[in-house]
Amino acid sequence: MAHPSAAAAANPSPGTGEEGAAWSPPSPSPSQRGRGKVVIVMGATGVGKSRLAIDLAAHFAGVEVVSADSMQLYRGLDVLTNKVPLHEQNGVPHHLLSVIDPSVEFTCRDFRDHAVPIIQEILDRDGLPVIVGGTNFYIQTLVSPFLFDDMAEEMQDCTLRDHIDDIGLTNGDEGSGYERLKEIDPVAAQRIHPNDHRKIKRYLELYATTGFLPSDLFQGEAAKKWGRPSNSRFDCCFLWVDADLQALDSYVNKRVDCMMDAGLLDEVCNIYDADALYTQGLRQAIGVREFDDFFRLYLPRKESGEDSSASLLGIHDDQLKSLLDEAVSQLKANTRRLVRRQRRRLHRLSKDFGWNLHRVDATEAFCCATGDSWQKKVVEPCVDVVKRFLSDDSTLLPSTSASNGVVGSVRGPSRELWTQYVCEACDNRVLRGAHEWEQHRQGRGHRKRVQRLKQKNLSLRPWPSASQDCS
Repeated sequence: MAHPSAAAAANPSPGTGEEGAAWSPPSPSPSQRGRGKVVIVMGATGVGKSRLAIDLAAHFAGVEVVSADSMQLYRGLDVLTNKVPLHEQNGVPHHLLSVIDPSVEFTCRDFRDHAVPIIQEILDRDGLPVIVGGTNFYIQTLVSPFLFDDMAEEMQDCTLRDHIDDIGLTNGDEGSGYERLKEIDPVAAQRIHPNDHRKIKRYLELYATTGFLPSDLFQGEAAKKWGRPSNSRFDCCFLWVDADLQALDSYVNKRVDCMMDAGLLDEVCNIYDADALYTQGLRQAIGVREFDDFFRLYLPRKESGEDSSASLLGIHDDQLKSLLDEAVSQLKANTRRLVRRQRRRLHRLSKDFGWNLHRVDATEAFCCATGDSWQKKVVEPCVDVVKRFLSDDSTLLPSTSASNGVVGSVRGPSRELWTQYVCEACDNRVLRGAHEWEQHRQGRGHRKRVQRLKQKNLSLRPWPSASQDCS
């Protein structure tokens, strides 16, 4: 599906602006040289981050795009993960697309170790790195020192299996790690979701190899510095492309339909394995697990000759069609949920970690049929921000708090990040922090359940865990 920006006129060749030459900032004096300047384009899935990055290359010399998308770096599923096709890259160099084996578990730290040298090489040849990411945790590892770096050397060869006896687990109960973490370090357990198995494993590994409580890392100077752009190895300009939720929801639904027409189902079929895990590698991508029930029924029937449809979208069996329709609906719903999680995370980065996110509203580009709306409402404001950033004219950069209603002041991490809420109405669902609880409480599903329980005269209340003070 063409993005709203595709309706605009074709871009000039990379490195050339409207008047035939790309804008370049004046050469800095020796006293001005310091951290390399990097542009970071952020936003929810489907909002047009990759399109904007390519458009910026028409206005600035030496633009090279570095993908910070946790699924696009894997080889395969090009349609499902919405990778920019080569012919749409307009000659702009792209990095970290389709470079990792789809079965490999790739962590935030792995991303940092791959991305930092690439960014530095771009800077060394006087280029402008533009980081494009829907995976905010990846970007956070670039912006601030990685939380576990001080322990990295000691943990390099550690696995949880090597030390399960040391922390009171056995080979058969690694899945009970969260309960063991609560016993070892209840403060750290408060900070993460019980289903965040990767982080639980990481915390247990840290304790097993060093004897340090993971929560000790969130105190003192470590807590003050973590997540702060002021501690970044790069000088960053953050562009946040946003849009009205209703417009994004509509676009996401249409994009899934277009992906289905473009071969999404064939891609998923090619990597389908009934015995594979959906918790690591490329199979974690939204749009893989959703089709599991469909393929479990379809593939055996195809092998036995019961289904002779010419294509996956041309099946005639009512049961298979029903499963396929359910899978597509679930894919759309899960993608819309992802949009909301990503937007909440961006608000939190601004509010709790002081990121100066320059928010640009792309709603009109989604809703307006005119071809120049993307250029006028998104590209031109972003070009202006980047020009001022590259010129070190920080006094003229728009204020996020003034122009976009986003709090941009730097303050310590909110204590509410350490409070868990258990919603009894929603099957004891665990929510972390007051912001996440409020979002859940205002949701339609929660309100309906509360109303039903009230009608039954049941007592209902959120149950926050005890707040943990690590200051």
